[in-house]
Amino acid sequence: MEWWRRWYFLWGGDSVGAAILFYTRLPWPPSWPVNFDRIARWITLMGLLLSLILLALDLGLHWLGMDNLLQSAVVVSLWLALTGGLHLDGVADTADGLAVTNPSKRLAVMQDSYTGAYGVMAIAVVLLLKTFALASFSDHGLASWALIMALGWGRWGQLLAIALYPYLKEEGKGAMHKRNLKPGQDLLLGTMIIVFGGVGMGYALTIEPWLILGATGSSALIAWAVGRWLAQQFKGHTGDTYGAVVEWSEVLILLGLSLV
Repeated sequence: MEWWRRWYFLWGGDSVGAAILFYTRLPWPPSWPVNFDRIARWITLMGLLLSLILLALDLGLHWLGMDNLLQSAVVVSLWLALTGGLHLDGVADTADGLAVTNPSKRLAVMQDSYTGAYGVMAIAVVLLLKTFALASFSDHGLASWALIMALGWGRWGQLLAIALYPYLKEEGKGAMHKRNLKPGQDLLLGTMIIVFGGVGMGYALTIEPWLILGATGSSALIAWAVGRWLAQQFKGHTGDTYGAVVEWSEVLILLGLSLV
């Protein structure tokens, strides 16, 4: 068994397993060691993994002849279940913080466990836009690929935000990501995963090469812009705004691709 453990740690299995446990509700063998120190480097891989599960469900429901809108609602529901609402919680807290006109009080409002009216509305808007955006695709292959682009590049936006902007709290889950990130190599790894994964799946789903190129560039731009805008509003990031970067980037990427 010693060779197995060496191989497991060599390719970073302990870190990948921890990323699965942290970012998703997917199972991981409890006897396999995990290490949460540098899981942010695998966040785009988690996006690809989750998108492939959703893609399989989407294709299966389409084959069964389910109505487009209902099919999209089921896919978005599983999307929420697979993440446990991890990033959606950040959307609510960030919206409540942005509703405060005094910037110095925003972090205090976000730390309150109570979800305000703006937070509830933000969650509703995110879920509705995702559902209707997916239902609006006339090309089902493009809809499936849009899932991959949204989940992958949305999480790349979070990775970029961790690397580029200051973290505003001394403790918290987000602080762990910021403290342990190696910006150069981790950002390179995360970018390579989503670029090659997105391009490869695009070709597999027979997406036009010009669209693959254009959507890759625009998705990266959207994810960067969302992270930058939130950093400007708060003068940095927190774990909640990291989640908001993911969710709003996903929404905007889906909306953009639905226009093709």
